[in-house]
Amino acid sequence: MRIGLVLSGGAARGIAHLGVLKALDEFNIKIDAISGVSSGAVAGIFYAAGYKPTEILKLIKELSLFQIIRPTLRQVGFMHLDEIEKLFCKYLGANRTFEQLRIPVTVTATEINKAEIIYFSEGSIIQPLLASVAAPIIYKSVVFEDKVLQDGGLLNNMPIDPIRESCDKIIGVHVNPINKEAKITTMRGMIERTLQLAVNNNVKLRLPQCDLVLEPEALVNYRLTSFRKADEIFEVGYQHALKHETALRKLAESSARI
Repeated sequence: MRIGLVLSGGAARGIAHLGVLKALDEFNIKIDAISGVSSGAVAGIFYAAGYKPTEILKLIKELSLFQIIRPTLRQVGFMHLDEIEKLFCKYLGANRTFEQLRIPVTVTATEINKAEIIYFSEGSIIQPLLASVAAPIIYKSVVFEDKVLQDGGLLNNMPIDPIRESCDKIIGVHVNPINKEAKITTMRGMIERTLQLAVNNNVKLRLPQCDLVLEPEALVNYRLTSFRKADEIFEVGYQHALKHETALRKLAESSARI
């Protein structure tokens, strides 16, 4: 009788998760557990903290939350996560714990030294969330609980595992469709493409574990850094979910009968 929601990473494309969440609210589909990574973890945590999808979108636009998270590919070296941490603390609370969320959430990070996937679902939220968005090379590692952590998408950009056993049905939202018509002509484009291909490779084996996968194909028209198009990306996610209303409702109904 439990429905789980898995939200992939995807930088700016992750804003589409909010559109999907808006549609799920309109369909009155109750989510019992969320597992997210990188931008998907941010969307999941804020939603579980009680923010409406449109409120999260407003925060992104007014406070430039994802502008700060956005990798500055022209800059060499590590960037600090201090400003991101301030924003998380301001709107989530510096001492907020996973146990205080209205929906259980699991956040995925990568232990960079041991090359291991680490899942967080208990205790303090802020540091695991920072770690989950800390893209390697761009951002400094987050040291937490004696672990050296980076973006969870490196090893698992579709973290179904933490909630597969505890949920009867899984909805997966993947926001990184590959644009097969792309023509890579710049170094920046090559870096983005390389990261996307590498991350997508660990998604392929996990998608079949979902009972329903939402992958808005229109997202191929947006770069990982298209944060200024937040409204458009939100709408892409929303419209895609609306197109799958029948499938979503059937999944929710079948879950209720279990």
